[in-house]
Amino acid sequence: MLGAIVGDVIGSVHEGAGTKTKEFDLLVPRSTFTDDSVLTVAVADWILDAKDLVELLHSYTRDYPGRGYGGMFYTWVRSKARKPYGSFGNGSAMRVSPVGFAFDTLEDVLRWSEQSAAVTHNHPEGIRGAQATAAAIYCARRGQSKEQIRFTLEERFGYDLHTRLDDIRPTYDFDETCQGTVPQAIVAFLESTSFEDALRNAVSLGGDADTLACITGGIAEAYYGGVPQKLTGPVRTLLDKRLLSVVDRFRERFHLGARDA
Repeated sequence: MLGAIVGDVIGSVHEGAGTKTKEFDLLVPRSTFTDDSVLTVAVADWILDAKDLVELLHSYTRDYPGRGYGGMFYTWVRSKARKPYGSFGNGSAMRVSPVGFAFDTLEDVLRWSEQSAAVTHNHPEGIRGAQATAAAIYCARRGQSKEQIRFTLEERFGYDLHTRLDDIRPTYDFDETCQGTVPQAIVAFLESTSFEDALRNAVSLGGDADTLACITGGIAEAYYGGVPQKLTGPVRTLLDKRLLSVVDRFRERFHLGARDA
């Protein structure tokens, strides 16, 4: 899950910028965490302590205002609603990475990722995007090759994961839907040569940069065995004690901390 947060932070300054290159500074003074990280931590909290996910999403959003929450989601929080609102936005996929790391069978990963999405994003595409992201993480941490991961996701979720980034990039634009974000983020991982390269791929598409890199970052962390310390150190300084406490408890519970290099 820390890979997702690192991706979010790196992508944050490219949000809406239309970046179409892989040549950029990974972290700059304006880099910060967005709603992607806040809600990822909320999902981790839910898994750790079996709390009410709706209440967690409400409370984290209220406690970390101004982090770029989607309009429908923020209205849902402000109204203190408990019922989902049929969204197929990419918010369900951006927050799901803890599920992919926490469970030992694909069936559990799919069930928990559906639950994590359906409290807000109960549209089939919203659920599909969350499940595909979590499944990619699960497959990666189980040691599957990229071709195996590609095959599994295409067969189960029907995404086209064979289109190359060089073919996607020229016409790709800002897209907040799961179906317009998740496949592209997965391809960014599939074409990568390292964790860092995966995030550069995701940002270079010029779309919803923080969410693309967040989704890609979670998968890349699982596949490459951790997150480079040169990135985790600076990113951790941006998080407050509450967020860090959940991150560290999650990483300890699921034996993720020793994998960074």
